[in-house]
Amino acid sequence: MSEALRPMARPRLYEQVVERLRQYAAEDGLGAGDRLPAERELAQRLGVSRASVKQAIVVLEVQGLVEVRHGGGTYLVRDTLDAAEPVERLVERRRRLPDVLEAREAMETKLAELAARRRTDADLAALDDALAHMAKDVEDGGPGVEGDRRFHAAVTAAAHSALLAEFMRSIAEQIGESRNESLRQPGRPKRSLAQHRRILDAVRAGDPKAAAAAMRRHLRTVAEVRLLTWTPEAEEGGTEGDDGADGGPEE
Repeated sequence: MSEALRPMARPRLYEQVVERLRQYAAEDGLGAGDRLPAERELAQRLGVSRASVKQAIVVLEVQGLVEVRHGGGTYLVRDTLDAAEPVERLVERRRRLPDVLEAREAMETKLAELAARRRTDADLAALDDALAHMAKDVEDGGPGVEGDRRFHAAVTAAAHSALLAEFMRSIAEQIGESRNESLRQPGRPKRSLAQHRRILDAVRAGDPKAAAAAMRRHLRTVAEVRLLTWTPEAEEGGTEGDDGADGGPEE
């Protein structure tokens, strides 16, 4: 059958909600710091379930456009809800992220173990430099992305395993995505920096078991991201007044 006659994709309900929220923010002149209406109100006014509204809010949150404060509502981070990243790309990133995180835990835990066995003074200096760079950025209010990248690259170099280093280079782009996703979580840069210090302490002490354990704990924190709570494939339905599968407190 011709590819042109394949089934046509229909916009999911949450995608339509996202577009309506963007229009609302633009028409009402909302800017950074302004609050969106409560989820129940949005659901009632739009005639959709709260589940659909929640999906839309997660999309905006993951795109870095809103901040959700537990029990305090949803606030714009910028002066617009227009996004640089299309929802389709976000969906694709959501689908591949679990595989990337699984690969990172498998490889980087071993790299930390090897680094504790094989590190040189030069390797330790590189790790110290990476941590100092990240600490400065975090202290200045930044996410610490470049320092994080340097730290994990220094651990890889300290392992002195050419093949594992090649594997890491082959998924560098996907690792970068997972890094950015993790470090945009509230409070994550400082937590990540502290975990890096524990990894370095174990590597410096020449303790392979402790280094592997510290890296594993760190990467499991990296996996705690808002994007993975979003289920874009879920069936959506419901009409006005339908609370969906919420279960959370009303704003």
